[in-house]
Amino acid sequence: MTATLAQHERARSDFGASSRKPRAEAQSVGGEYLTFRLGAEEYGIDILKVQEIRSYEVPTRIANSPPFLKGVVNLRGVIVPIIDLRVKLACAEAELNALTVVIVLNIKGRVVGAVVDSVSDVMQLATNTIQPAPDMSAVVDIRFIQGIANVGERMLILMDIERLLSSGEMSLLDSAI
Repeated sequence: MTATLAQHERARSDFGASSRKPRAEAQSVGGEYLTFRLGAEEYGIDILKVQEIRSYEVPTRIANSPPFLKGVVNLRGVIVPIIDLRVKLACAEAELNALTVVIVLNIKGRVVGAVVDSVSDVMQLATNTIQPAPDMSAVVDIRFIQGIANVGERMLILMDIERLLSSGEMSLLDSAI
């Protein structure tokens, strides 16, 4: 236990180049997250990627688009593709209701809307509350999961929205609209 405590103290100190790297990695996961629901599960995304939250409006459908692309909307003169995260993540189909919202995201300079069942709140998560996702890569694509946080009785899946909407899919969106 003493060695573990000493290692912990070393990681927290500001001395030495080796102690800076773990701190930088940890800080990239901890921070403020917008939490939302997809079915029964709760997810979180970095609040810095969120431009705004809007009520759901029926988008204009684009012919021959992938199933997760609901269509496009005109947002103050900008044509924004609307992606249904429930379809993208193969969640059970949820009905559209008064709680359904679109989270408008700014991903690598591109504005994209993401349909979710509801938005919960904004949470500040300390790095020590976030655990890495379990290795299930043989059966599940976990590349977009940054970590899992236990918040009280809830489990929050933290996603890397940029990785979820890979550059290949972003170029696919460009060609569809």
